[in-house]
Amino acid sequence: MFARGFWTPDEPREADLAWRMSWQSDKSVPLLAGDAFCEKPPLTYWAAAAPAVLLGFSPWSVRLPNLLYALISALSVGLLARRLAGPVAGLGAGAAVGSFLLGYQTLIWLATDAPVLAFASLALLGLCRGYYAAQSRERWTGYTLMHVAMGAAFLSKSALAVMVPVLTLLTLIIWDRRWRELLRWELYVGLPLQVAMILTWVWFVYAGPDGPARLKIFFWNNLAGRLTQVDAPAELQYATAHRNHPGKYLLELPLYLWPWTLLVIAAARRAWQSRRRPAADTRALRFAVAASLPALLLLSMATTARNVYFAPALPGFALLTGWWLNEIVTARDRWDVRALRGTALLIMLAALLAAAVLTLLAFDSPSFAQMKPLLMVVAAAGIGLALYLSVDAWRNASRAGSLSPAAALFTAFCCLLSAPAWLVYTQINRWQDFSSLGAQIKQDAAGHPLLLFGPDETTRAFVDLYVGTRVVIVPETDATNGYAHLRHLNSIDPRNRVLSQVDGREYSPAVARLNDWLRRKRPKSAEEELAWSAAASLRLTKLYALPNGRRYALLEPALSTASSR
Repeated sequence: MFARGFWTPDEPREADLAWRMSWQSDKSVPLLAGDAFCEKPPLTYWAAAAPAVLLGFSPWSVRLPNLLYALISALSVGLLARRLAGPVAGLGAGAAVGSFLLGYQTLIWLATDAPVLAFASLALLGLCRGYYAAQSRERWTGYTLMHVAMGAAFLSKSALAVMVPVLTLLTLIIWDRRWRELLRWELYVGLPLQVAMILTWVWFVYAGPDGPARLKIFFWNNLAGRLTQVDAPAELQYATAHRNHPGKYLLELPLYLWPWTLLVIAAARRAWQSRRRPAADTRALRFAVAASLPALLLLSMATTARNVYFAPALPGFALLTGWWLNEIVTARDRWDVRALRGTALLIMLAALLAAAVLTLLAFDSPSFAQMKPLLMVVAAAGIGLALYLSVDAWRNASRAGSLSPAAALFTAFCCLLSAPAWLVYTQINRWQDFSSLGAQIKQDAAGHPLLLFGPDETTRAFVDLYVGTRVVIVPETDATNGYAHLRHLNSIDPRNRVLSQVDGREYSPAVARLNDWLRRKRPKSAEEELAWSAAASLRLTKLYALPNGRRYALLEPALSTASSR
């Protein structure tokens, strides 16, 4: 969270939104490079902007709320599992939700998905307290917590953010045939708070510039448009990006749950065997199923799909994992043992892969190892400790009455994330260093009007953050018209400079050799990618390339060269 810059995808865009939110006067609508960004409500950007105002804008300051989101997620899921299945389940579920690969990725990333996971987890905790309460006071306080958390989730990522709590409640009511739950006043006493939170923001958007049009984007294009095709301009056709396909989430689910995939499978097997237990003994199982499978089915039918959309369903799988850990304390069969040993093997392979990656990076950049010898030692120690703990977990996997194998596996995975991964991140920072890229462009384009040709959101964001100059956007919706537009603008002002992203990457020697070994197609050279510049009467001024990262070209009108002569 705190030792790296802004990485693609999405983080440069989110950083620019947070930076502008820290000083813009109208806080109701986020701004991307000065233009209204109506994809998501502003709560995430309010939270990121607050430490930026107090501590100064930097990657670590705007990610400071992510630490809070991670704590809320782990504590909420842990308390939920503790209530339903006991203290052991609470520890296991709280540890699992943030160490699932998808949970880890979501919580460390500057994006709206981290608060959604946190508030969805908090809403599930409130739902559990309300649904299984023995007294009216506990019921209404639990449901009120659910509504407040759902309001915060809505303000983070709109209506889809409350999908998991709503589906969980409806599934439990249908499963348990508790129709009278829908008639309890305690279920609705907190609803006015949720409605007030949402409608207050909606009113400020409506009362602002182009309010009705912006609300339509927020609530129609960005919601219905992600589930199905809607009638909208091309730039608002969200269904065209991140296309879904049948079974996508189910096929990718093992990766989302890594490295605890085998433990979840073992838990699902034991849950199936326990299906005939008394209802009071299977509350945790029903809640886990209700919090995960309905969301999986609904997302599978959507037009668009991204892995982070599935993050709010992770608490259900974490609860299932915690329940399983509680079960194997007293007795474990050979399949439980195999799941533990298989997980130990997965972490051993991850440790060996980490060693291979660090070796590749050392060869890729000799100064990498020389400048950070202490970190290399720490990384090697982390890999060694992860291997030792994994072997220890393998040996003790069959010991009934002990959770030491599971604790060893979790600690081993933490070692990998704390030592070698940290060192790898320092190198990836060089590949994602948009601040230095922006500083170079700012210096080279100084004194010249800057045009951005067909920029994506990342380009607009880092130019706004680090170049700090007013720009003109030239869309690339139609190449021929785009080139003609460039020629027209440059004929009016030959001092113009044009910044355009160059497709492909310039790989470092070691990475290029690895790609050759993997038989990956080599990218075209920058000159080949910029062949279109002649049609726009442009010539290359300077080429920028982040190591193993993005490439950009700064171009100038060809006629300016002739006029200067």
